[in-house]
Amino acid sequence: MTPAAPDGSGPTSVPRGNNVDGGAGDSFEDGLEAVPGDPQAGALDAHTPDSAGPGIAGHDAADQDSADKEAAGQDSAGQDTADVQHRHLAHTWQEARQLAFDCATPIPAAPVPLRQALGRTLAADVVALQDMPHYASSAMDGWAVNGSGPWILAEPNQRLAPHQASRIATGGLIPAGAKAVLRSESGVIGTDEDGLPVLKLGGSAKPGDPRNGDHIRKAGEEAAAGDVLIKRGAVLNPAHLALAALAGNDTLPVLGKALVRLVLTGSEVVTSGLPAPGQVRDTFGPQLAAVVGMLGGICTEEVKIGDTYAEWLAALEDGEPVPAGGGQPSGQPSGQSSGQSSSASDIPFRDASGGRSAAPPAADPAAESLPADVVITTGGTGRSATDHLRRSVDELGGRLLIDGVAMRPGHPAVLAELPDGRYILGLPGNPLAAMMALSTIGAPLLAALGHCSIPPLSEVPCGSTIDADPGRTRLMPFRLLYGMASPAQHTGPGMMRGLAAADGVLVVPPHGVQLGELVPAFALPWGTPLPDAAAASGTPKPAAKRTARKTLASDGPVDWSALLG
Repeated sequence: MTPAAPDGSGPTSVPRGNNVDGGAGDSFEDGLEAVPGDPQAGALDAHTPDSAGPGIAGHDAADQDSADKEAAGQDSAGQDTADVQHRHLAHTWQEARQLAFDCATPIPAAPVPLRQALGRTLAADVVALQDMPHYASSAMDGWAVNGSGPWILAEPNQRLAPHQASRIATGGLIPAGAKAVLRSESGVIGTDEDGLPVLKLGGSAKPGDPRNGDHIRKAGEEAAAGDVLIKRGAVLNPAHLALAALAGNDTLPVLGKALVRLVLTGSEVVTSGLPAPGQVRDTFGPQLAAVVGMLGGICTEEVKIGDTYAEWLAALEDGEPVPAGGGQPSGQPSGQSSGQSSSASDIPFRDASGGRSAAPPAADPAAESLPADVVITTGGTGRSATDHLRRSVDELGGRLLIDGVAMRPGHPAVLAELPDGRYILGLPGNPLAAMMALSTIGAPLLAALGHCSIPPLSEVPCGSTIDADPGRTRLMPFRLLYGMASPAQHTGPGMMRGLAAADGVLVVPPHGVQLGELVPAFALPWGTPLPDAAAASGTPKPAAKRTARKTLASDGPVDWSALLG
């Protein structure tokens, strides 16, 4: 099977990666890699890890090189040639991001039940299906009356003759003949000269109360049938849903969103407690579904598998989410918390018209469940004996769209498409590397499927000088200090501490960055929008200024990163 060329124009030969995945985390995924002009070119096979987190399982690099060479039938010289091809064929960060966005077609709009429409984008105007309100009702507890008092009491819900009244509650149907409603605090029950009960004015009543129309909600006073209540394109809030219900709607047409199935891998991963040596804690279960939701996807299922090829193949073959009322997904531990797996009520179903809805209608418990649009896997993106993603995609007749990105961390990310239209997004096993790959490829993919534009980039002034790393874009979580973006500490591929405290992520170009230079950056899915220094200035950044700032190095540039702790 052949991946697409960097420009997306067609297939190229499958490159060999320099990275090794150890199930729980691709511990060598960001090792030093020779690139044209890189002073480290002579150390191509050193596979030096880049601050890999402790406890991340890995494989011996030399053994992996031997296995790869034997499988490819290449000698040492031939393998070096393949490595060079890989470096040239790997997508740049910008290419991978744009390709992930361009390859997807927005999912068609379809109706969903009101309870599942919150936060969705309305695909068509919502109109009143009947007058609102559709009948005249009382705005107060009291008596419906006809004419002036005193009033003879009549049975409720009967037509009122002049000088008759009947009890009514707030929201009650105004009986025929009634002209107004007398509030309960404005009337008293007395007797006439014959000793019969009658309603008289009293309490807080004023002379002349009630006037015709007092305390009556007229039919159609909020809207007439056919009036537009919510315009297309609105992001639905709780008040919208209540208004749609008042208008008589049971479902609302919304723009499509990608249904996402999570496949978490690694037999050494534990979901609770302190891991023993050789084990690692599950970092994806507590966060990945939530992040996917923030990026515009809808997680329908989460499954846990081991490291065998059979498990991988079965997980990618089965695109069906758990049916309504079903038990745990196959392979999921019995102790998995509710935060790691969506409930049946969150799982989309197909309605009678074939559209998508986010839960089965109450009257149709046997509704057919929908397969996922995107399957996101964790780990298994390297090229060791336990990495089966590419082989599984090939077995299923799929094609690789992205097979590695020239970035750090997250280099061995994979995007593939299966014949049935599902996308497979393979994230590295290291948690920070996975989040950077998800931001690079997953965010644009989910945005395109969900009718959104590609996630924006800002430009922020860099708070330190960052050396060049030829041929590779570096994604660096940063903190904003005194208006400048200073790279955070604790940002190895297997670490999460730096990202947890970050304000955003710098996109550092291969040629490096000077102190104070504007650098592309993107906000975190859970963070606030970043200030855009270039947009605020209103003028393009002159290219010559970058050279001028280099002179600051001789004066001892201030590096704010030391303040991060």
